[in-house]
Amino acid sequence: MKILIGEIAHETNTFSSVKTTVESFKQWKWLHGEEIIEKHRRVRDYLGGMIDRSDEIGIEIVPTFAAFAMPSGMITRETYQRLIQELIEGIKSAESFDAICLALHGAGVAEGVDDLEGDILLAVREEIGYEIPLVVTLDLHGNITDQMVKEADVLLGVNYYPHIDTYERGKEAIDVARQILLGELKPTMSLKKLQLIIPTSTTNLSPAKEINERCWEQEAKESIIDCTFFHGFSYADIPFTGVTVLTTTNNDQDLAAQTSEEIGKEIWKVRDKFFLPIDSPDEGITKALKVEGKPIVINESSDNPGGGTPGDGTYLLSAMIEAKLEDACFGFIYDPEVADIAHSQGVGSTINVKLGGKTDNMHGNPIPLQAYVKSVSDGQFVQSSPMGKGTKVNYGKSARLVANGIDIIVCSKSSQTFDEQIFLLHGIDVLTYKIVALKSSQHFRAAFEPLAKAIIPVNSPGLSSSNLFDFPFERINRPIYPLESVINQLLS
Repeated sequence: MKILIGEIAHETNTFSSVKTTVESFKQWKWLHGEEIIEKHRRVRDYLGGMIDRSDEIGIEIVPTFAAFAMPSGMITRETYQRLIQELIEGIKSAESFDAICLALHGAGVAEGVDDLEGDILLAVREEIGYEIPLVVTLDLHGNITDQMVKEADVLLGVNYYPHIDTYERGKEAIDVARQILLGELKPTMSLKKLQLIIPTSTTNLSPAKEINERCWEQEAKESIIDCTFFHGFSYADIPFTGVTVLTTTNNDQDLAAQTSEEIGKEIWKVRDKFFLPIDSPDEGITKALKVEGKPIVINESSDNPGGGTPGDGTYLLSAMIEAKLEDACFGFIYDPEVADIAHSQGVGSTINVKLGGKTDNMHGNPIPLQAYVKSVSDGQFVQSSPMGKGTKVNYGKSARLVANGIDIIVCSKSSQTFDEQIFLLHGIDVLTYKIVALKSSQHFRAAFEPLAKAIIPVNSPGLSSSNLFDFPFERINRPIYPLESVINQLLS
């Protein structure tokens, strides 16, 4: 039995002015053939799960093409055409295969293509037809469409945010494809769309926690293969953005539809609970200083590069400087210009720079700093977070600056902070600091919840703000909650 694997993954923030290009993908992942297996075997991500499970049960893997870019703005038309070309050529070059497992995202948008994943799957079907099983893994932030459901045999979404179960979904994709090939499974899917968008919501807290538990109760039924609550990606101004529920059964369409409907109603009942109050940077710092013990993690959710922001926002760091904090560190801010200056001047030098705030005028102004260069590094380490453990990370030229009593890490690539490794790379033990500040909405929790005495999210103007009224939606399907507070037809 041979199963072909591949990946095209991007979460597109359509409000961002930063276009996503081929170079955006090549900066993070652009792999062909055996490179995919070499880079992903025993790594806790989707492809790693597919590869390891195939090894376990004696399935031959046929690797094609894998590309990933950090969330950012619209994918250019030329880039999308290149991605499709690379994937289809990889499929064509395969001598034979029995099924396909693809790791997609669900919230990709390209110029002229609102439904990136639906379009990718259509292109694959045009190449292979509809007899070969096609199983797809998706992020729970996917804006799921009828086209995706039509073209795939099974769509498997992660359940957790932080996404600590991508590896398990990859393994499950192989198992499901195998069951289809053996005639043990005839999948049927039913998609329920809600007139609802929500901010990023961790799944180990209410109300997402309880919704997941209701989904798992349904999965305990013999005929239900999967029931997933897709949060959607609210920072995409496209017609089908929003929360969905997708249920997959073994040849029972009525049960799939009934289950998705029931879970949809449960979500709608608790919709207000997704909109939690969140502190400003000043409020978060004040609150953190009142908590006994250390470390207190403050996460700047509104400039989360994992949601398509630039990662060079300065609101939280400015507030830390104004508060005259001393027992504090910030890891990290994106500024390749400052990182380059620190490297050229060297450890032990004092540099005068303007830090951050260079990508746009939304995330704060550059901060004038006189900083001591404490250390420099190549920005490379192995990720230790339960999410993506084993991934080789490269943030480029990086530096640890000390300014106004705060340790500040500066990197040349934009990313959210997943774990403490970027701090350790620069000699910082986060357990010894009162305040540890970072940029992320939820993924950091996988590594930092066991370490932190408390976690305090803060929000300010930014492309991943939890205040959805901040965004100039023009194309989203209206009415939709909470942009409209009264909706007559609760479920579309």
